[in-house]
Amino acid sequence: MNGHYEVLNPWAEVDPRPLNGISPRPADLIGKKIGLFCNSKSAAPLIMTAVEKRLAVELPDTVFSRYDARQQYSTIQKEGENRAKFMAWLEGVDTVIAAVGD
Repeated sequence: MNGHYEVLNPWAEVDPRPLNGISPRPADLIGKKIGLFCNSKSAAPLIMTAVEKRLAVELPDTVFSRYDARQQYSTIQKEGENRAKFMAWLEGVDTVIAAVGD
């Protein structure tokens, strides 16, 4: 059979902003400063505590920095009133782990 098929993309082009891919992962975490981002869910800090404890055992030279967005109730941090605080925090870390908390 020599048929041709047309493949259609189900996504509409509605967002005028281009998509930004995920930042490249660091080669390793040894000696890095890892940001731990907690969103507004109540379990997020508990998740981050468990992650930090586990990573601290495996990577004793690693430093951790937390950003707690619970008071902002999932507001987009880089676009809201906390933009300066959030961007300063991001500048001070090498990579970020985020917890949704559900």
